[in-house]
Amino acid sequence: MFSACSLVLAGCATPGLLHLYSLANSESDTIADTAPANAADTPSFVQPDETVVGFAYDPFTDHFFLRLAPGDAIRVVDRPARAIKREFTIPQLKAAGPGDLAIRPRDGHVFAAMPGAAKLAEFTRYGEFLREVTLERAAAGGDPNGIAYDSVQNRLLVHRGPTRVVAAHATDGRFIATLTLDRDVAPGALAFDSERSELYIALPGGAALGIFGEDGKLRREVPLRASCFDLGPRSFLRMF
Repeated sequence: MFSACSLVLAGCATPGLLHLYSLANSESDTIADTAPANAADTPSFVQPDETVVGFAYDPFTDHFFLRLAPGDAIRVVDRPARAIKREFTIPQLKAAGPGDLAIRPRDGHVFAAMPGAAKLAEFTRYGEFLREVTLERAAAGGDPNGIAYDSVQNRLLVHRGPTRVVAAHATDGRFIATLTLDRDVAPGALAFDSERSELYIALPGGAALGIFGEDGKLRREVPLRASCFDLGPRSFLRMF
C-alpha cells in the first residue's frame, strides 16, 4: 500500500510493488510479470527447438538474461523494447548443463550455477568470461543449482538441492553462512528480495513459490507454476 503525502509544498517517494518475472516452463515464449499493478509480459523469443535452463533479470539495464540448453548460450532480451538485445556463448559453460543465473547490477557481472561442480562461472553482461568461482564448503549441501544475488550485503545465495540448505557466499566464493529452511523445497531457480531479506524458491509439486525469511521460516506462498523466475526491484512512485 502506498503511503499518503502532502501535495502542497514538497514531493515524496514511496516504494512501489515488487515485480516477479517468470517463465511457466522451459519452452515458454512469454516472460510473465505477476506484479499486482503495472504488469507487462515480455516475449522470450524462445524457439520450438530451444530450452531455457537458467534465467535472471538485470535491473540496471532492464534486460532479461536467458540461459539456453545445453547451458553455454545466453540470450539478452530488452524488456522495454520487447526485442533481443544480443546473444553470445560462454564456452566454459558448454559441459555444465542447466543452472540458474544471478546478476550483480552495479558492474553487470553474471554468475552461473554449474551443477556437478563446486563452482560458479562469472562473466560480464556482454559475454566476456572472467573466471570460475570455487565455492568453499559447497559439498555440504549438494550441487549448486539455484543462485541469487543480495545487493544489500553483496553476497551470493546458493541453493544446494535437493536439500533444504541455502548457503551464503562472498562473490569470490568464500563461505559466509548456511541457512536451513523449515520445509522441503524443489531444486531449481532462486531469487532474493534484498529490501525485505526474503528468499523465493519453488515448493514441492511446482504449483507455488515459498517466501522464506532469513530465519529459514516460511512467511507466505505465491501460487505460481514456473520453471524459471527472478525479481524486479520495487520502483518508486513519485508524487509532487
